[in-house]
Amino acid sequence: MAKLDDFKQQITTGYDCKGEYITLGTAIYDGVAVEQTPIKAPLKTFNRHGLIAGATGTGKTKTLQVIAEQLSAKGVPVLLMDVKGDLSGIAKAGASNQKIDERHQKIGEAWTPKSNPVEFLTLSGESGARLRATVSEFGPVLFSKILGLNDTQQGVVTILFKYCDDNKLPLLDLRDMKKVLTYITEEGKAKIEAEYGRVSTATTSIILRKIVELEQQGADQFFGERSFEVEDLVRVDENGKGLVSVIRLTDIQDKPKLFSTFMLCLLAEIYATFPEEGDTGRPKLVIFIDEAHLIFDEATPALLDQIETIIKLIRSKGVGIFFCTQNPMDVPDAVLGQLGMKVQHALRAFTAKDRKQIKLTAENYPLTDYYDTETLLTSLGIGECIVTVLSEKGTPTPLAATLLQAPGSRMDILTKQEIDEINGRSYLVKKYNEEIDRESAFEILSGKINRTAQPNENEPYATQKANNTSSKNNDEPSALEKAGGFISDVANSSAGKVILREVTRGLLGVFGFGSTTRRRR
Repeated sequence: MAKLDDFKQQITTGYDCKGEYITLGTAIYDGVAVEQTPIKAPLKTFNRHGLIAGATGTGKTKTLQVIAEQLSAKGVPVLLMDVKGDLSGIAKAGASNQKIDERHQKIGEAWTPKSNPVEFLTLSGESGARLRATVSEFGPVLFSKILGLNDTQQGVVTILFKYCDDNKLPLLDLRDMKKVLTYITEEGKAKIEAEYGRVSTATTSIILRKIVELEQQGADQFFGERSFEVEDLVRVDENGKGLVSVIRLTDIQDKPKLFSTFMLCLLAEIYATFPEEGDTGRPKLVIFIDEAHLIFDEATPALLDQIETIIKLIRSKGVGIFFCTQNPMDVPDAVLGQLGMKVQHALRAFTAKDRKQIKLTAENYPLTDYYDTETLLTSLGIGECIVTVLSEKGTPTPLAATLLQAPGSRMDILTKQEIDEINGRSYLVKKYNEEIDRESAFEILSGKINRTAQPNENEPYATQKANNTSSKNNDEPSALEKAGGFISDVANSSAGKVILREVTRGLLGVFGFGSTTRRRR
């Protein structure tokens, strides 16, 4: 009994919160739920990111649902990646049953049904508000990393972006990119070589093939207008509840490159757009990425580096990111080390490799006198987990086996009719599902090529030649003239001008800062 009292005292002290918090459940000792030992997670530390891991069928998705709906109730907006299609029920209040009643009787807290304000978003053909971004908003650095290009190929992409900036050619979608790539190696080859240096046809062919590969994964549906504005993710409803944005991704599992492209774009724009928050005592937005291995499995090393960098920096913007996956080893060590809150469901040991991974997983958690962590990982039941979070002081809390609360919202999938009803009332669907196809690089260059190919038969040849020469000389002012003297002290070499443009954009300012092709709000 004395050891139980010591355990209760350690948990009560370790999970005490002075400020706002959410409750995950109650602690388990010796296989039995202990009343009056609530496991709390302070809102103050939710921007320090987190992990929800465990084998299939152990309750990860419901844990995610419990955390998300409590954050919403506290007025914190949430973004959910719904890869399996089982998170739509968070929009509707749940119904009690015998299992829920028994669980909450053990926890010592009444269960309350609750619905949440929800917006459905989509990257592809699912029902919801369309998520898009233009190629220009990516910038040459990020776009090259998505394609997995080497330094030489990235240099060509940088020249391509600069050429389009200098000549007012908006790069909105992949069709624009392909058109410009073709143009600079054919009709516009002489002008490109004169102003920017020689561009290898072999290099542009490789870049073109990479773009086609990206198109085959559905990226042509993602690139374009109207661009999604990340400020729309941080809204609250008329009752002060945080908006729960659910991105429906059930058709994206076989398109990992599109998923990682979208995630990097989203995180980079949030970082570039949101102001520094400081210590506000609560997060501005919390993002839950289900099936997180889809981001990391197919990402190039350069893309991984970019993701890791943004995750390290984005918490200063008040944004928390939670990765939900089967095994913690799915998440790179550099990212795993940044995660302050860890919720670990049961792992299964079917092979020698599984046993080794369980041993390594156990070593990621704080030492404890009350559990054999390695054994506990294989004996947890459905809806049970081990938890450690960061306290309000930023220190890890004691390890606690936890009986989790049941979600107050529905734990099944909404019908198509229910989803359509929600979309019918959606402000975002009305805003972003409007088709926009303004004139961009494809149309401008196509028209230019057609005019060159079809001279006016009524003009003498000499006049045509003179007009063509005049047009070629006066199409657009040079990059130096357009800059208005801003780069007048920079060397006149094309390399110097390219470097200056890239410095202006910045590594994380990849969404067209200083670019003539930046989005039009």
